[in-house]
Amino acid sequence: MNNILIFGASGQLGQCIQNVASLKGISPVVFLPEEEADILNVDGLARLFDQYQPAYVVNCAAYTAVDRAEDDAAVAEKVNRMGAENLAVECVKHDAVLIHISTDFVFKGDVARPLTEDDEAKPISVYGKTKLDGELAVAKVLREHFIIRTGWLYSEYANNFVKTMLKLGGERDELKIIADQVGTPTYAIDLADFILMIISTGSKAYGTYHYSNEGVTSWFDFARAVFDISDTKVKAIPIRTDEYPTKAVRPAYSVMDKSKAKQTFNIEIPYWRDSLIKCISKLQ
Repeated sequence: MNNILIFGASGQLGQCIQNVASLKGISPVVFLPEEEADILNVDGLARLFDQYQPAYVVNCAAYTAVDRAEDDAAVAEKVNRMGAENLAVECVKHDAVLIHISTDFVFKGDVARPLTEDDEAKPISVYGKTKLDGELAVAKVLREHFIIRTGWLYSEYANNFVKTMLKLGGERDELKIIADQVGTPTYAIDLADFILMIISTGSKAYGTYHYSNEGVTSWFDFARAVFDISDTKVKAIPIRTDEYPTKAVRPAYSVMDKSKAKQTFNIEIPYWRDSLIKCISKLQ
């Protein structure tokens, strides 16, 4: 197998890919943190591609500060669209396959049924719009690509909802948590496993895929599960979105249909609570 380059390797998903690749003995994988591999530095990218001659490139690098993006739209657009396009251009030059990570935030969230890859993307935040722009840029430049939309990502690495709930749950007597936003958590280790499976099988079923864990929940019930599994004694209080205003609007419903991924790659996707138990067991 030729080199696999992971951009954004110091982030949550990048660290999970490193974990899974190590456990499964997948090599050679080159992990490139942001400080070593700026996806906006075209000359730097050209040097990295010339150096490593990758067969696969995984783009985990992104501007993901959803609320801050509302005031920082130009930077978010550069990272999420231009950065993705820069990688796609280099992949064309080097005949490499790009696996680009996107988000459920490309959807408006006003359709209360699992969303397929063919459903219209209508982002309602700067973050969602810039990520959709990145998808479109990749698809326009490069045929040999996989776009994987995911959401509610957590793991034992970096900062995420599960680790925040464990921390706050140990510090406070009660927590108010939004109960009217519905989606599906994604254990980043499971997503990393899916990404590496695509690479290791050499699939040419290019296109856009949805991947999260199975099932449906709200942020409130997700938090309750974290507290139950970890035996954290804190009172969780459900609130409405309008009781906790944020700068960016979130989709009210972002459950994604994974049928395409399951049928194309013949995989079973773990139920969200089962994966959450695995993650918390590693954190305790």
